[in-house]
Amino acid sequence: MSTSVDSPPPMPGGEGSLPGGAGDNDLRRDLKARHLNMIAIGGAIGTGLFLASAGSIKDAGPGGALVAYAVIGFMVWLLMQSLGEMSTYLPLANSFEAYGTRFVSPSFGFAQGWNYWINWAVTVAAEIAAAGIIVSYWWPDVDQRLVAMVFFAVLFTINAVSVKAFGESEFLFSSIKVLTVLVFLVVGVLMIFGIMTDAPGTKNWTTGDAPFVGGFTGLISIFMIAGFSFQGTEMIGVAAGEADEPEKTIPKAIRAVFFRILLFYVGAFIVIGFLLPYTDPKLAKSADGDITASPFTLIFEKAGVVGAASVMNAVILTAILSAGSSGLYVSTRMLYSLAQSGKAPKIFLRTNKRHVPMLALLATAGVALACYGLSLASEDAYTWLVNASGLAGFITWCGIAWSHLKFRRAYVAQGGDIADLPFRAKWFPLGPIVALVMCAVVIVLQNSDLIFEGTVEPGGLLESYIFLPIFLAVWAGHKLVTKSKKVEPLEADLTRTRNHD
Repeated sequence: MSTSVDSPPPMPGGEGSLPGGAGDNDLRRDLKARHLNMIAIGGAIGTGLFLASAGSIKDAGPGGALVAYAVIGFMVWLLMQSLGEMSTYLPLANSFEAYGTRFVSPSFGFAQGWNYWINWAVTVAAEIAAAGIIVSYWWPDVDQRLVAMVFFAVLFTINAVSVKAFGESEFLFSSIKVLTVLVFLVVGVLMIFGIMTDAPGTKNWTTGDAPFVGGFTGLISIFMIAGFSFQGTEMIGVAAGEADEPEKTIPKAIRAVFFRILLFYVGAFIVIGFLLPYTDPKLAKSADGDITASPFTLIFEKAGVVGAASVMNAVILTAILSAGSSGLYVSTRMLYSLAQSGKAPKIFLRTNKRHVPMLALLATAGVALACYGLSLASEDAYTWLVNASGLAGFITWCGIAWSHLKFRRAYVAQGGDIADLPFRAKWFPLGPIVALVMCAVVIVLQNSDLIFEGTVEPGGLLESYIFLPIFLAVWAGHKLVTKSKKVEPLEADLTRTRNHD
């Protein structure tokens, strides 16, 4: 099963597909460097920055929020280094599933693939539900269910047209988000230096318990929020399966992620920390999705921007469009890829004349709609689904770090020269080890009341951790049925040619 790693031929579009997508059921490599760049950074900019940042400042203070997001941003950078090394060497649409299968065990890959699919299928449902809430800001009496369906139709159409249409739409959506953050940073710096308003000085960093509020517990709680905010950056690993010239485009996108995260998140929290006191009562309202309580809205209003709330509402709606479209894309590609590797019915391999896996798209869309329907029928059940989806994201990140450790070990064991890798992760093996430990800590701390206060509320406990035993059960169940074993370094599949199975 192992193969030579020297002089690799052109990369496949996925296991079982030709480089150019020439087969009947192949994907197309139509995502350019600019698409990947925006997918990489766009996944990290959304409501977590525009809305949840208010709660972070309120609960942990300006210093606590800044430290938490900087630390989690560093963890994400380490994970992107690991993902960059593997996805440049093996740019597959089933990246997380394939890496888990090839380097850890077939059962782990099986669990990882289905975990990622359900993660983003549920997230799509959450996004279309959020769209109705956002639009109701302008039209309070609007039927939010109708808005959600129109919104969903737009997402489906974008994904059904072609991968290029998805890439172009994501480029547009992410560009709007990036431009908004850049304008915010410029306006904020001007205000800090007293050019547009009176200079605030450092008073907001020393008010009350600032800069750190809530101590260590407050900081830990923000770690979890920050982690949820950054989920989506790993999408570039799935998009690599349809990337044009992946050896060139993926490294550029990966290298850009850290510096942009540093600029956008850390820069934004520095600006917010200087301009808004953590005691501002309006910050508490952002937890309910109140656009007028967004730190971005509050600071734009201080700067005299006309209609700041409406502008930010439109930007947040764009962010939701981006997240929903990307979620539908990656979950569809994962289902398609699970079918390629025999872990899902082969019917999901069928693509249309534009090389879009339509049956996989329809199935994923159906699950998303079912989850949205569940949100209408039972708010509690839907909350469980959303929380499970968030936990699934951290499980995926753990899998990336672990797979990278096993990949590098197999690559060296089979005679590969590290210098020949198209992209080499920095700080190996420390990087993936640190990232793995940090992700595991965040998973354990999902229920901070249990950890720090010893308070056990059964419903809350299940809500926080229910997906972890489900993931472990899927992993163990597959292993029990298939009798699969862990992959030894010399047996790991490092094949970069077409898989003829």
